[in-house]
Amino acid sequence: MNAAFLALDAIEPAVSSYVNIWVPLFESAKASGLAPDFLLHWGHGAAMATVLFAMGGFGAFLGWQIRFGKGEEVYSLTLGETVRELHPKLMGAMLFFFLLGGQGGLVLLATGGQPILQSAHSSTAVIGLSLLLAQAAIGVTMKDSELGRTVHAYLGTGTLLALVVHAYFGLNLGQSF
Repeated sequence: MNAAFLALDAIEPAVSSYVNIWVPLFESAKASGLAPDFLLHWGHGAAMATVLFAMGGFGAFLGWQIRFGKGEEVYSLTLGETVRELHPKLMGAMLFFFLLGGQGGLVLLATGGQPILQSAHSSTAVIGLSLLLAQAAIGVTMKDSELGRTVHAYLGTGTLLALVVHAYFGLNLGQSF
């Protein structure tokens, strides 16, 4: 397993307390056969990879379309909304699913008897979520600022790359146990 490169020891007691609220529920589902081992082991990764590559990939595409002056266009994939209208909704939903999915990932690690917050995957999760929150703050506050738009566009691309690295560490973590 790849070791964490962020010192997350200070928050581990609080996170562990929260996770331990949910572990019995997941263990009951596992014991009853409602949640097969394969699903408990790889379900988080499959769901989060779908969010990253489908929502994040399409959301980044839409963001760059806005940057290239095509924000008022309506594509068949945008369900009748302009690119400018759909981009923040899609990326906001991605952030929501990552926040929710991260909690599930922690609970699934604990259910599997694995340590939490002690892997490179946990470190990149903190980095990725922090970048997504920064992106949201910039997006809400940038208005017509050219510098804000430029920072938002390039930081957004960097954020997605950081989340691809996060997925890589998650795959490695999943294969380690």
